[in-house]
Amino acid sequence: MKHSFLFFSLLLLCGACGSNHKASSSIAEDALVEQQFSADSAFAFCQQQCDFGPRTMNSEAHELCGQWIMDKFKSYGLEVNEQHATLTAFDGTPLKSNNITARYQPELQQRILICAHWDSRPWADNDPDEANHTKPVLAANDGASGVAVMLELARVLTADTCRLPVGVDFVCFDAEDWGTEHQSDSWALGAQHWAKTIKKELKGQIYRYGILLDMVGGQGARFYQEGVSMYYAKAVVDRVWKAAAIAGYSSVFPQSGGGTITDDHVPVNEAGIRCIDIIPCYPDCEQSSFGPTWHTINDDMQHIDPATLKAVGQTLLQVLYTEK
Repeated sequence: MKHSFLFFSLLLLCGACGSNHKASSSIAEDALVEQQFSADSAFAFCQQQCDFGPRTMNSEAHELCGQWIMDKFKSYGLEVNEQHATLTAFDGTPLKSNNITARYQPELQQRILICAHWDSRPWADNDPDEANHTKPVLAANDGASGVAVMLELARVLTADTCRLPVGVDFVCFDAEDWGTEHQSDSWALGAQHWAKTIKKELKGQIYRYGILLDMVGGQGARFYQEGVSMYYAKAVVDRVWKAAAIAGYSSVFPQSGGGTITDDHVPVNEAGIRCIDIIPCYPDCEQSSFGPTWHTINDDMQHIDPATLKAVGQTLLQVLYTEK
């Protein structure tokens, strides 16, 4: 899914809105928000993606799951757009890619970007059993978990009578995980394509910042402050990690550095949009600093922890509902 170049140690209520669906929330940044992220709902969204099987590029499961994701966002009243492209993988394979964008309050100029990739890696090439290296990854964590968190966020936002003072774009990047460690730009192909066109498509609208969600459902996950995020968007990192502490998840979001990662947030930052990566780091895991299931056949629902989904989702609600 991505390549680690370097690993180093590094109650106020919105109820003031009343019954007016158009009213905006206005909560102090250090206050605890009342809106609740449902871990059970996010877990179910993760399971539903996995029920299609591995969502590898050019597969029927990929096509069917993409339609399911779009239909789910539409069911919450979001405006959904597709960005189709045929992208060329490092091995010459043409990849039928579709970046999916779901827009909450699409009329607002000031916006927040929340993104994740939705494709599955076609090879379990980090599996301890070499016999599994040609098998596809189910990608419960490395793909489905980020989309699941975004869907639950969309559900909470649209069900709330309080409206945020900003718009939110949920972007599902495609073609992220068909990469090789020998070529850093072979990862995040969908995000690279999106970054080339986004300024024109925004038509004057502005992203205040972006948050990438990657592998946000794993057991025992800790989200350290990733290096590219700190370089491009330290203020955003500070804001999100402060929100995690206020929400009660400081142990899940340690105030210390993790790795420097090639991921979807790199082309987003290069396009001029400050974007951070919420991605786990397992400093004591011998198999991979991304955790024991990374790029293995064990990246399945048995290794998804609702408590991790809750920590990430509740932190993001804390961030969103304290926007001014």
